[in-house]
Amino acid sequence: MCGIIGYVGKKAASPILLEGLRRLEYRGYDSAGVALVCGGDLLVRKKMGKIGEGLARLLKSEPVEGNLGIGHTRWATHGPPSDKNSHPQLDQSGKIAIVHNGVIENYDALKQKLLATGHKFKSDTDTEVLAHLIGDYYEKRRGKVGSSRRDDRTARRAVPTQNGSNPLTQAVCDALREVIGTYGIAVICADEPDIIVGARRGSPLIIGIGVGENFLASDANAIVAHTKKVVYLNDYDVATITPERFDVLNLGTDTANVQISKLEFSQEDAVRGKHAHFMLKEIYEQPRTVENALRGRVDNEGATAKFGGLNLTSAELRSIDRIVIAASGTSWHAALVGEYLIEELAQIPVEVEFAHEFCYRNAPLEKSTVLLVLSQSGETADTLAALREAKRRGHRALAIVNVVGSTIARESDGGIYMHAGPEIGVASTKAFVSTLTILALLAVHLGRLRNLSARRALEILHALEAVPKQLESILAQNNAFKKLAKKYAKADDFFFLSRGYNYPIALEGALKLKEISYIHAEGYSAAEMKHGPIALIDPKTPTVFLVPQDSIYDKTMANLAMIRARKGPIIALATEGDKQIGKVANDVIYLPKALEPINPILASVPLQLFAYHIAVLRGCDVDKPRNLAKSVTVE
Repeated sequence: MCGIIGYVGKKAASPILLEGLRRLEYRGYDSAGVALVCGGDLLVRKKMGKIGEGLARLLKSEPVEGNLGIGHTRWATHGPPSDKNSHPQLDQSGKIAIVHNGVIENYDALKQKLLATGHKFKSDTDTEVLAHLIGDYYEKRRGKVGSSRRDDRTARRAVPTQNGSNPLTQAVCDALREVIGTYGIAVICADEPDIIVGARRGSPLIIGIGVGENFLASDANAIVAHTKKVVYLNDYDVATITPERFDVLNLGTDTANVQISKLEFSQEDAVRGKHAHFMLKEIYEQPRTVENALRGRVDNEGATAKFGGLNLTSAELRSIDRIVIAASGTSWHAALVGEYLIEELAQIPVEVEFAHEFCYRNAPLEKSTVLLVLSQSGETADTLAALREAKRRGHRALAIVNVVGSTIARESDGGIYMHAGPEIGVASTKAFVSTLTILALLAVHLGRLRNLSARRALEILHALEAVPKQLESILAQNNAFKKLAKKYAKADDFFFLSRGYNYPIALEGALKLKEISYIHAEGYSAAEMKHGPIALIDPKTPTVFLVPQDSIYDKTMANLAMIRARKGPIIALATEGDKQIGKVANDVIYLPKALEPINPILASVPLQLFAYHIAVLRGCDVDKPRNLAKSVTVE
């Protein structure tokens, strides 16, 4: 959830840390801070608020120097946003600094133990407790340097080094053996001027490999300007990083599995460019996003889709008699569309679960059930837990993810990459559309292994191939969406309604509006309105109605009439050529004609633009909406 950056090398660390934090701000923006080691001193600067309004100004007025440092941008968990709760947090001596992403569940018990020995705390955070615990062990370890070799676990090192036996690394290992919870941490010490220690359990952390310099970060976006070579740490890995080398050991196994990967994207992919916001940039990237999702996966000759990473034979795929899709947030809405697609085209029963509920109820899973998880980041804590639970119970677990090398990508039995490129805006747009595209391809692939005809499969595949140009035609109407947003920007409440394939898109449209504009919005099945929610309809409550000319068009129009009869303003998303809708809706957005299973992809983009322009008109920070962060890595 929070952002972590670390640097050790020959360059000035402060500008690198600040740049990295700016690139990580979508992971948290309640506060930010840095700690650097210089001349035997530990220098800390931290401030509540967004980086540009707090830390950047502080560093300008109170600069710090040094070639080694760590930085943090915070999404608050323990303790409200404040200067004292900002990271880095220090140990009792003030010589050790730590930045932390995650939650230490047993922090109170650890705190009581430390209080009993004279420790005093200055913040409300669980992180400060961990800092004190590491500091306590560090003082004990300093007296043992050279007296004995490390006797806990041996590790296969990435490069020859003795750094694993330094007292700071040992102290971190000692402390983490007492910790219950999740963490991605970076630790430095005034007495260890060339070492950063990083560790992870449940929160992402990567090493960036440079020449005469190395990096530590919670997200590759922070370091892509400096290196393309990275190591994704695994749970319980502890890394010791110096300018010339890195050393990885694992607390839970005898060897650390170290693999150097290459980043797929460039620095240019992670900048806003000409667009006012990352969200707008990513909305406009969606025609290319769909092309990337389709590239190399459409087999017109075989009338099917093909994937290289499912790691299941055709016979194994045919033997699947149930699919459970686990996801959270926007990905959960995509999963609902996936349920419609797979059940119609492949005739396989599908159940969609909130990932955070899957692990905590004893849902029966038959032997031939497969779990499919969806996650843009590949680090979503709830979704990762669902994947691990399914594997623990002996089931195959597949994944659709965007980030190559992410934990879910590495731990799944097989899966499909989105290849959507980095998504910086907190509100997901292009990853959602990419997921819908891939789910349609997967449904065709599974269907062709059963009873889906070649003719129907080709209809779906050709319709998918037409989507990029159709999306471009929708994006060309941007000025119309601006005018529509201006008309409705002052509304306090919205309904989003549809049926069938587009019902999940109504849910997603409502989510987009409320998460970036802070307008209360509800998504419902249009048929469900008469069972209660219609009581809230009045002339001040607009309804966005998704009403394509599909198999249930007449039914949806009848539901629309109920809203109109109660004088609720209606904004309709309709199919080009629909002559009836203009007579009953106050405003109409026309979408290109498409097959019913493809409509959700096209309908998503107008709702994204509508929410975006309303948020801008209301003065909201579109890319960094309040209380939210991009990747939810804590439960």
